Amino acid sequence: MGYSLSQKLIKNHLISGDMTVGSEVALRIDQTLTQDATGTMAYLEFEAMGVPRVKTELSVAYIDHNTLQTGFENADDHRFIASCAKKHGLKFSRPGNGICHQVHLERFGVPGKTLIGSDSHTPTGGGIGMLAMGAGGLDVAVAMGGGAYYITMPEVILVNLTGKLSPFVAAKDIILEVLRILSVKGGVGKIIEYGGEGVKTLSVPERATITNMGAELGATTSVFPSDEITRDFLRAQGREQDWSELKADDDAEYVRVIDIDLSALRPLAAMPHMPDNVKKVSEIGNIKVDQVCIGSCTNSSLLDMLKVAKILKGKKVHPDVSLSIAPGSMQVLNMLALNGALSDMICAGARILESACGPCIGMGQSPNSKGVSLRTFNRNFEGRSGTADAGIYLVSPETAAVSAITGVLTDPTTFDGDISVTMPDSFIVNDNLIVDPVDEKDIDTVEIKYGPNIKPFPVTEPLAESICAKAVLKVGDNITTDHIMPAGAKILPYRSNIPFLSQFCFRQCDENFAENCKKEGKGFIIGGSNYGQGSSREHAALVPLYLGIKAVITKSFARIHQANLVNAGIMPFTFDNPDDYDKISQFDELCLDNVREALEKDLPITLKNVTTGESYSVTCQVSGRQRDIILSGGLLNYTKENAN
Repeated sequence: MGYSLSQKLIKNHLISGDMTVGSEVALRIDQTLTQDATGTMAYLEFEAMGVPRVKTELSVAYIDHNTLQTGFENADDHRFIASCAKKHGLKFSRPGNGICHQVHLERFGVPGKTLIGSDSHTPTGGGIGMLAMGAGGLDVAVAMGGGAYYITMPEVILVNLTGKLSPFVAAKDIILEVLRILSVKGGVGKIIEYGGEGVKTLSVPERATITNMGAELGATTSVFPSDEITRDFLRAQGREQDWSELKADDDAEYVRVIDIDLSALRPLAAMPHMPDNVKKVSEIGNIKVDQVCIGSCTNSSLLDMLKVAKILKGKKVHPDVSLSIAPGSMQVLNMLALNGALSDMICAGARILESACGPCIGMGQSPNSKGVSLRTFNRNFEGRSGTADAGIYLVSPETAAVSAITGVLTDPTTFDGDISVTMPDSFIVNDNLIVDPVDEKDIDTVEIKYGPNIKPFPVTEPLAESICAKAVLKVGDNITTDHIMPAGAKILPYRSNIPFLSQFCFRQCDENFAENCKKEGKGFIIGGSNYGQGSSREHAALVPLYLGIKAVITKSFARIHQANLVNAGIMPFTFDNPDDYDKISQFDELCLDNVREALEKDLPITLKNVTTGESYSVTCQVSGRQRDIILSGGLLNYTKENAN
């Protein structure tokens, strides 16, 4: 039996473990990236390890999330990250250079390499044949220090593409169709691999849109082959030397094959409030639209922008619609300006935003109350936009642009016009917003610059013998990291200040959560299925750690968040009988007797409900290495203990 492409990539970077599905494997990491919402904490963790220089082939620190500077906090974080990058051997992408995933695809991504990033949409790199995965900041810090990255060996699903997309049907519609089929938890424990003749009809930016939003499936990553189309893209970026051909073996086997005829697809939209709540645009109907936002790491490439500009040229944005457009990188913005497409957007009435995450992460452009916003983004979780009662729909750039003109949600295939565009043979390459580090011999000349808002990593302790605490919170299925630790312009500036940030934890679910935790001193969280889906933000584990959470007991976890809980020293348990979830109420007194011994000796673990007198069988589904991390009180303690 041959290997799938993703299996080949894992095999080529395997340090330890065997490639049996469900077992833990350790991977050598070639590249890392961070962004500023998670980067400050990642570099505080790297500093705590005492490693003077990064040991990867390439590490890049991006500023793209916290670019709205309403106080000193964000600017101080940027200065801290810049000084860390300069001293410790990373490239530093300055504010304005663009969104990390878009820039990394353009300037640094290499087929066949491994990449982990402290952002869940790092799988964008799979669009050029990388094994690119989102991870917690502490995992990225360890990789920068030369450590391995550990994953559970995934199953591989093949999405077999045939045919060719019709005009006004986009790559976004492909990934929305995959989400419709698999759901937001259908990719957990799996890699989504794309193949078939239809792959040859998709450009690298289109492929990257698909792998980017594969994060919403809960997948470990998504990957396309590296072929002549990949080569053309890298050649246009002046990086043809980075290209290599990569593909699956003809006799590779997959756990499942999903066939999608591209020619049969029609424009789709994810309705509020989940990316898998997908229907045809034509079925949803002509609902009134208040706002349209085009951009994000999913749909901000030059290809997307040129199509939008062509739709808008000579037209006028509907008077009831606010249209904002954010090109994904300085390169894209510069090329739009030089070829006149930017002028077409402005003349139509678009508001041009800087090349950053912006509205996608809740940094501005919140819709009006009860407003309908069409967005080319990847997530439409309730409240993520900054407006709690807004209806957020995820659509393609084509659907977004046409609807901005008509004022209602519109199937773009009904639009009279040609949006075929020709991509340039070469892109404008100007890396003047990328700062190189100092030579290793000069690191003592660089001072790390801390601001007053930057607070230390929360204190962790080795696991106690037994733990008794109240269920301070009970939540349902599909709890996202936005529920746990919200984003947005009011909160993101405090990502480096865990004590201040703690007051916002779970506020959307229970406004008294932080207060209850502080009152009790410690606690458990009870959750449903797919707990922790969404962003890779480790703050969703670090803040509960600070508030005294000792364990989270659920029906099931999202991959990255479960790893982040382990790294923070918080035990992730699942109910052996999911029905036991219904038997626990908020503020029930729960006990894990002799839990340390049970973990050490791999014994059955029982959760006792002192309030009701019942007992429930639970499992801590972790590897032996993760068990030792929990016993040590978290990955930072574990890493220090095993430094030699």
